Amino acid sequence: MKAIVRDDYGLAGLKLEEVDKPAVADDGVLVHVRAASVNRVDWYDVTGTPLVARPATGIRGPKTRSVGGDFAGTVAAVGSQVENFQPGDEVYGIANGSFAEYVCAERAVGRKPANLSFEEAAAVPVAALSALQGLRDHGQLQSGQSVLVNGASGGVGTFAIQVAKALGAEVTAVCSTRNVEQARSLGADEVIDYTRADFTRSGRRYDLLFDIAGSKSWRQCTRVLKPKARLVIVGGKSGRLLGPLGHIAKTWLASKPGGREAVFFIAKPGGPDLDVLRELLESGAVKPVVERRYELKDAADALRYMGEGHAQGKLVISV
Repeated sequence: MKAIVRDDYGLAGLKLEEVDKPAVADDGVLVHVRAASVNRVDWYDVTGTPLVARPATGIRGPKTRSVGGDFAGTVAAVGSQVENFQPGDEVYGIANGSFAEYVCAERAVGRKPANLSFEEAAAVPVAALSALQGLRDHGQLQSGQSVLVNGASGGVGTFAIQVAKALGAEVTAVCSTRNVEQARSLGADEVIDYTRADFTRSGRRYDLLFDIAGSKSWRQCTRVLKPKARLVIVGGKSGRLLGPLGHIAKTWLASKPGGREAVFFIAKPGGPDLDVLRELLESGAVKPVVERRYELKDAADALRYMGEGHAQGKLVISV
């Protein structure tokens, strides 16, 4: 099969090669990949940043040649312990090495939303799970509460607006000028253009600040947080040594005194929440925003664009 692989860190090291088809685990499914999508975590993985993560990913070079996580496709074979899927089923999920014609998925796989194309479905898993788990579980967002989404474009941001509305919240989106109309079309009740106004000076206070951009300090964020509110940190500005971890650690430590709380999390790629998302997607409450499409051979271009940090929606790779 054809797959994007690498032997060193960096976009220049990516190449399309013929490799062996992965074996099917007893509790896994072999998926014929129809589409994959690019996430920020893929860019970190390929570039070997932040450097502080190298002991886990490989100090001198990557520990694994495979690239990619999100996928959508059809089941080609199932393991001996699998009972809920069979060959021919249309599925989506997360598995290491999805920038390939086949991938072996285990726990993080669900039935593809019937109303989505493979490309649209591939745009969902990591970004939408981050939005759902961040808002519902870590932000404890309730119907009738108010949430401010800082960084309301890109993959996670576009899903966060919609998931928050589906949970019954009043949503204020913060984004750049070119994304204002998109945020409104996705359901935001109010949109703040950060190039024209500082949202921390708006005078409003929120039950939850869902922070994808990581553009403000804890002290600045407290201006818009209610007394018992939460700040859920999804990302931050990247540096080569610490990546967003420097901002995350500084904010978390600064939040310790007082009644407000800052929380950081990493989404859990489990199957049950993929089923929750499928229901939201099939009902029309949530839809993926696909900005650009690439061929498998052009995966490096997709990752390069992701690294520039200006994506308006999801970047999809057609396999």
